[in-house]
Amino acid sequence: MPDKPSVLFVCVHNAGRSQMAAAWLSHLAGDRIEVRSAGSAPADQVNPAAVMAMREAGIDITAETPKVLTIDAVKASDVCITMGCGDTCPVFPGKRYIDWPLEDPSGRDIEAVRPIRDEIKKLVENLIEEIAPTTPKRTV
Repeated sequence: MPDKPSVLFVCVHNAGRSQMAAAWLSHLAGDRIEVRSAGSAPADQVNPAAVMAMREAGIDITAETPKVLTIDAVKASDVCITMGCGDTCPVFPGKRYIDWPLEDPSGRDIEAVRPIRDEIKKLVENLIEEIAPTTPKRTV
């Protein structure tokens, strides 16, 4: 893994799970990790319930917009994480692919989105500890 790893979060619409995951990773890791998110069929806007849920956690994603998944985004990323939506990423050697099986927040109210937001936070915290820990792992 390079000095500054790069992570790409992918879901179909890039409007809920992947946007929340990208926001958590940027917020928690700062500039230690390069963060991208995209979708195979991007929505017109980020899910309003996801925006509200993240705002409750002190993170503003109102300026974010869904982006289309490109081969270049996958090529530029060290880790590609799909968000439990069955999306397929182009597969390139040397990349790490992970699927996080998460509920889809689409069409749900804020009460239903909060637990998804919190689950994503835990997954992101574990990912940070694995790929860019604040205390480097010692090798023996």
